[in-house]
Amino acid sequence: MRLENKVAIITGAGQGIGRIYAEQFAQEGAAVVVADINGDKASDVAAAITDSGGRAVASITDVSDEQSVAEMVTTAVDTFGTVDILVNNAAIFSTLKMKPFEEISGQEWDSLFAVNAKGTFLCCQAVSPVMRKNRYGRIINISSSVVVTGRPNYAHYIASKGAVWALTHALATELGADDITVNTVSPHGIVTEIPRETISEDGWRRNLDEQALKRKGDASDLVGVVLYLASDDSKFMTGQTLSLDAGLRFT
Repeated sequence: MRLENKVAIITGAGQGIGRIYAEQFAQEGAAVVVADINGDKASDVAAAITDSGGRAVASITDVSDEQSVAEMVTTAVDTFGTVDILVNNAAIFSTLKMKPFEEISGQEWDSLFAVNAKGTFLCCQAVSPVMRKNRYGRIINISSSVVVTGRPNYAHYIASKGAVWALTHALATELGADDITVNTVSPHGIVTEIPRETISEDGWRRNLDEQALKRKGDASDLVGVVLYLASDDSKFMTGQTLSLDAGLRFT
């Protein structure tokens, strides 16, 4: 019950890793705002949490839209009284078509950045007045190991996750005086139930060859670290990026 009496907003929580975050946060005692652009999926996750004895509410949220994000925060405050934790998990990834950077259109670049980078910014901006007032907050941004590895054929995604990494550093400095921590989790090689076209079987084999740990990761490999950053166990840590990459750098 590390998150007892805390209120957490988790974006992109209608499926995949976000759903696991939401369910695990609820088990740890948090009231959870399940934010997702797909209202049916958000409602299903919120209902599963409440049916299990937890506290949750669904919020249909487009993180790229400032008004939608403001309504998400209003839902959290009206339902549970405050916001203590924000997990910026929503991102465009699984639907990406891999292609050389010369073939990425300006429109595709802008659409991806609107969710992955601007969406993270808008969500942080929207929760900051509540957190500043309370002089307490935990913000966890989700980046990716590709910022370091520079994998080819999705430059727009890599650049957007690099922006998230950099934003973490900036916000940690700006929000620290109000005892709000901002950290990043940088995963690598994670599988969920969501189909994706961003890696082939050959790509997976190369991934495993490059890792110290010779297996694919799943949500259970991430959720413990995200919980740590959301709890008071990490209260003296801010502006950091934790790489969950199976030892990629050691090979």
